Parts: sequence; structure tokens; C-alpha cells
Amino acid sequence: MHTADRLKKIPPYLFMELRNKISQARAAGIDVISLAIGDPVEPTPDVVIAELARAAHDPANHRYPTDEEKGMLAFRQAVSEWYGTRYGVHLDPATEVLALIGSKEGCHHFVLACVNPGDPVLMTDPGYPAYRASILIGGGEPVNVPIRGEHGYLPQLSDIPSDVARRAAAMFLNYPNNPTGATATPAFLREVVDFARQYDLAICYDNPYIEVTFDGEKPLSFLSVPGARDVGVELNSLSKPFNMTGWRLGMAVGNKDIIAAISQVKENTDSGVFNAIQFAGIAALQHCADNVAHMLDIYARRRVLVLKTLADIGIRFTPARGTFYLWVPVPRGLSSIEFATLLFEKAHVVVAAGTAYGQYGESFVRFSLTVADERLGEAMERIRKALA
Repeated sequence: MHTADRLKKIPPYLFMELRNKISQARAAGIDVISLAIGDPVEPTPDVVIAELARAAHDPANHRYPTDEEKGMLAFRQAVSEWYGTRYGVHLDPATEVLALIGSKEGCHHFVLACVNPGDPVLMTDPGYPAYRASILIGGGEPVNVPIRGEHGYLPQLSDIPSDVARRAAAMFLNYPNNPTGATATPAFLREVVDFARQYDLAICYDNPYIEVTFDGEKPLSFLSVPGARDVGVELNSLSKPFNMTGWRLGMAVGNKDIIAAISQVKENTDSGVFNAIQFAGIAALQHCADNVAHMLDIYARRRVLVLKTLADIGIRFTPARGTFYLWVPVPRGLSSIEFATLLFEKAHVVVAAGTAYGQYGESFVRFSLTVADERLGEAMERIRKALA
């Protein structure tokens, strides 16, 4: 029996490798603290859990989800209202909003909806590894676009060869950016719209960290820029603002033709999100905006602790202003893998090596702030002692 050749093209998934490494160490009796994965440890707000319980007790919700792959109209309306209130973006819930089983699923189905076999698809390097996997599974050709610190980790669109851009079908962008934490500007997003129009590209703007910003940075939706919904869609998620990573609930919003195409893929792939989870999502969007500010306060405090610890051991840098990650330069003379290995072996602290996100991630590692305060404090003490 043979498996599909497409699977051979996909590199091992970073987070599965990390989980295996952590599990093996813990099985050996080692107390490992992982700062490698962005998974908030704080609970989902009580009102959301209560609404899930209420809706789950209603037998009407035990059947196939309402509107199946599109999502309940009530949920799509709640998304539309959230976007209007938070970002000044007004959406038609009937044609410009689609419920997702998390934004990661949206990335995959975007490729299936917009990319033909052999089509180049632009993606940033460093970048979220799942984009590459989705492009490869969909038969596309990933094309790395370097992003560097001297340009604020924004791609220099004018540096993309015109012959490559003309052949490309789509482009993935993600700001606030995983892994660098960089944020975009309205001026850059206007450049993206012009670039997409010039080369007839579909833009997938993956924006699950839109609410996680610091130092006065304001949440910015791609769709707030004139013309954006003519060229692309934005993906978003309830995971980060409401501590709902395990609930798997997100949304695609924007261009109605791309939304319809993704919906067509979904209607032949899955049967949508459990109604009770959608009702819980409505509760989050309507009643839990305060949780965003609460979590930002927690992440800001942890951010200060990590930056101070790193400065004390000689690693000083100016952090970007988005996400709950820190993109940390490694000490001189060490590679990303060597520094990550040193922290694991000497301090039993796991961080993600920058090269897991692409070749231009070399000389960096990514720290996550989504661990409990006590454990983060312990991790910082271990690092301080190991590298003193």
C-alpha cells in the first residue's frame, strides 16, 4: 500500500516535533517548561462556557449545524457587528462572512479554492509553517518572499520579480506576524492592494493576532484599507482574544467571490461547526471584549519579565509590537538550533528555533508568553542561571 506523493513534499510539522521532544523529556522525569507554542493557559470566559452548556442541552443543536459549512447566520451577524465596532469594517453577513473550524482550516481551504496545480503562491520567510503545507497539499508552488528586520519585517513587494508575480495565483500575509511579532501599516496594506490588482493576485490575510498589540499599536484589519475586499479575504479566530484555541472557531471575511469559493470547498469537505460552539462564539463576541484588555495586561507584564531577563544576560533588542511572541536574536557565535538546544539541555526550557519558520529565521528563536506566570518566572530563572 502506498501513501500519496504529496505528503513527501511536506516538512515535519514544527509543533508536533516539539510536542514529541517535550513528551520524551518528561517521560524521562525532566521538568520541561515549554515557551515554544502559542496556546493561552488562561480559561475561556465563564459566559462563553455557560452559553456552550446551554446550547449543548438543546436537542435542536445535536443535528447537523445550521447552514452547515457557511455557519449560522446569527454567528455571521455577530462577526459582522464585531468587525464594524472594532475595526470600522462593514460586512454583509450573508455573502462576506464564513464560519471556519479555526483560521488554520481557512488557510488550507483558501488554497483549494484559489490555486490550481503548479500555480506559484507567495509567502513570507520567515512565516507560519502551515502556509507552506497548505500550498503543497493544494498542488501549488510555495515562493519565499524574504522579510527582514531592517524593513520592519514587511516584504518589499517591489523586489518580487515581475515574472514570478505574474504567474502567482495568491499571496499569504500575516500581521501581526507570527513569528516576528511585526505589525503592518495602512500604507503597506495599500501597497498590497495595488500589488494584488497589478498582478491579479488573491490575498489571504491571516489575522488571528489582530487584537494582540502593545505600546500603543492599534488593531488593524486588512479590510479597512480601500479596495482590500476587491482582492482578498481576511482570516480571523476567536482563539487568541477569548482563550478559545481548543474550541476551533474562526471566520473568513471579505471578497464575496473568494468566500463563495471557500464555502464550495467546505461543503464538499466538512459539515461546519457544532451549533453550540457557534452560540458560544456569539457570546464571546457580544459580551467578552473586556477579556482582550485583561489578556493584554497579562502578556505585557510577562513581556517585561522576559525582556529584562534577556537583557540581564546580554541579549538586548527592540521587540516588535504585536502577538504574544518575542522574536529573540541568539547570542553571537550560535545558530538558532544551537541556542535552542542549549536552552533545552542546560535550562530544560523549550523555545522554537527561527529556522523552523524559514531560512531567514536563522539567528533568531521565538519565545511564547502563553504560560502561567509562575512557570514563566521559573523558566527565566533557569535561563539566567544557565547563561550567566
